[in-house]
Formats: sequence, structure tokens, C-alpha cells
Amino acid sequence: MRLQGKIAVVTGAGGGFGEGIAQRFAQEGAKVVVTDINAAAAERVARAVGGVAAVGDVSKGEDVRAMVAAAEALGGLDIVVNNAGTTHKNGKMLDVDEATFDRVYAVNVKSIYWMMHAALPVFRRQGRGGSIIHISSTAGIRPRPGLVWYNGTKGALNTMTQCMALELAPENIRVNAICPVMGATGLLEQFMGLPDTPENRAKFLASIPLGRMSRPSDIANACVWLAEDASSFITGVLLPVDGGRTA
Repeated sequence: MRLQGKIAVVTGAGGGFGEGIAQRFAQEGAKVVVTDINAAAAERVARAVGGVAAVGDVSKGEDVRAMVAAAEALGGLDIVVNNAGTTHKNGKMLDVDEATFDRVYAVNVKSIYWMMHAALPVFRRQGRGGSIIHISSTAGIRPRPGLVWYNGTKGALNTMTQCMALELAPENIRVNAICPVMGATGLLEQFMGLPDTPENRAKFLASIPLGRMSRPSDIANACVWLAEDASSFITGVLLPVDGGRTA
């Protein structure tokens, strides 16, 4: 198994991409800390994958430290997947209120700050490197109109990924980002700014050359590769998993 003996923290793993990542990691032999702000969802997925649940808000430092502590209780930390994210409704930029703006940046950007403060000391004490994977978006590479502030968070995340990769490379701590195209997750209608109907989906599918949205399994498979030892020379990569959207 490709991740045998490794311990991973996956944020936002109570559903969608995060659940798919947790499932694949467990199938490949990893012990998984399933984190989510929704306790019932985190516990459901943790039971299903034989992992442990850590309930919390990734925008709060205390909660993130508890997530990493849960991994240490399992024996250490090898992989962090920063998957938790949120958005605002697709629409005109000035229609997004300040509270929503602040929440999007807190969850999508500040959470990375907190995770680095919690995880890096563990990686360094262990002295065996590690893999940090950010779930970003094609919105940070080729943004669509209507999601200005969300797009900005993913642009920030992509830049941080590359900067972190350079800073941490001497310690064998790899940092990469996966950039999915839109998927059929719980945020779909907010991303579209329209009801989820076949007609409205078709408008978005028209811009994806392979003709479908991303699936949790697509993102999970890419995460396994970036987490395993076979990709030990890969760092600072922004990997589109997008059916050709950004080609």
C-alpha cells in the first residue's frame, strides 16, 4: 500500500473532496485524522475509514492545534491536506458583505497560517520531512467572473504554496497544491450562483474539455500521489485536476 505507516490530517473531511481523500488515504494504509466543523460528519467519516475525528474550525488556532495533536496521539504526522474551504455566492463583488468576506479569507487563507504554526514544529521534531497538500482551485489560475473574493483566496493560496515550498525544501518538507475544477459538492450552487439544474450545469460543463465536473476520487488520487514517497522530488507544484479547463 502506497501510504502504509503514514499519519495524515485531512481538514474539511466530513464530505465532498475531503471525505474522498480520507477514504483513499485509508485504503492506501494511512491512519487519518478526519477534521470537520460538523461533528456528526467528522465522526461518520472517521468510523468509515477507521480513523479518528477532530472537530473544529480551521480559522481558529486552538482548534487547528487540537487537530495536529490528534495526529501526534496516533504516533506522529507525515501528511497534511488543507482541504477545508468556503465561498460566497457567485455575483457582483459589492454584493458580498464584510462578514462573508472575512469568513472566506479566514477559512481559505488564515487557516493555512494556523496549520503551519501547528504542523511545522511536529515535522521538525520528527526530522523526517513531510508532505503538505493544499486543495486550491482553478479559480487561482484562470478565474471565472462573479467570484472575485473567493478567487483572490485561491490566488493567495497558490502563491503561498510556492513560497512555502522554497522555504521548507531544505528540511525535506514538500508543499504542493491541487487545483480542481468545479465539482458537485455542497458548495456547487454558490459557485454557480444559479440553481443546480441540468441546464445550468451545462453552461459550466461547456468550458471543461473532458466534459464533466471533478469528482472526489479525482482529487483523492492526486493527493495520494503527492503524499507518497514516489513523488519525493515534487514540490512547489500547482497541479490542475480540471479536465483541461486551464490548458
